[in-house]
Amino acid sequence: MDGKEMVIQTRGLSKRYRGVTALQDLNLEVAEHSIFGFLGPNGAGKTTAIKLLLGLTRPTGGTASIFGCDSVRDTVAVRQRIGYLAQEPRYYEHMTARETLRFTARFFYGGSREAIEQRIEETLALVGLEAKADRPIRGFSGGERQRLGIAQAQVNYPDLLILDEPAASLDPMARRDGLEIMNRLREHTTIFYSTHILDDVQRVSDSVAILNHGQLVAQAPIEQLLSGASGLNYLLTVRGNGRAVQRALAGIPWVSAVTATPNHERTTLQINVTDEEAAERELLRLVLADAQSVVTQFGRKQVNLEASFLNLVDGGH
Repeated sequence: MDGKEMVIQTRGLSKRYRGVTALQDLNLEVAEHSIFGFLGPNGAGKTTAIKLLLGLTRPTGGTASIFGCDSVRDTVAVRQRIGYLAQEPRYYEHMTARETLRFTARFFYGGSREAIEQRIEETLALVGLEAKADRPIRGFSGGERQRLGIAQAQVNYPDLLILDEPAASLDPMARRDGLEIMNRLREHTTIFYSTHILDDVQRVSDSVAILNHGQLVAQAPIEQLLSGASGLNYLLTVRGNGRAVQRALAGIPWVSAVTATPNHERTTLQINVTDEEAAERELLRLVLADAQSVVTQFGRKQVNLEASFLNLVDGGH
């Protein structure tokens, strides 16, 4: 993956509970400083995989390596470098956000009181809770509780953040805030988060793995999934019938197919290409070389992630 170090690597990772397979032969690679979306319907095995990564349960087969350390043999060393947010975080309701972070920080950090307070201030600012830092948690909204959970997971400045369904019960505005926080954290840490919310994955993830019935059905950069099964395509809309454009593109060696769809006085052409670099550099220029061609729209075709997800999940399972 572009020469980046792998933070997470699993090989054949499996887990059975009383004869029931919760996870089977999971092979994952998560690059450093990426946001990795672990996608799947409820009950797909996402939480089981997270427990295995954290060393909270032992695999019945395969291995998980975090920072090159085995998740079973080196569990203490692994956990020292991880921040974790459970799907439904629990708090002492009478405590404030600042008190909660102070309580958590003391488990992870042995610095001076001043250094701990400085870290707490930075973390509160990072998640946007400065104004509510000294209010009891019992009055927090769902979104504020989730932001506090991210702050709690981040307070020890971990090299890896694992978030289990961080936006599952949030309204759209709270989800947006959570995604913005994840984007801000990207430069400081690697983020591995599970979710079943497709729109969130499409907005923030660099790479995605799709799990269904405990089995990995896809793993790829988000752009690759959004390109669709038919490969790399561009959409070009021109005024008129578009036949001249079709003829001009037919002889280009890196254009594998051109499909035209007339629509009133315009024609939309789907252009399948085999060379992304050549297409970005030359495709539009070739079309505009014909003075009669008036281009009204041009861009790379993307499929909706939901379509890709449903195709992968329903296609073979």
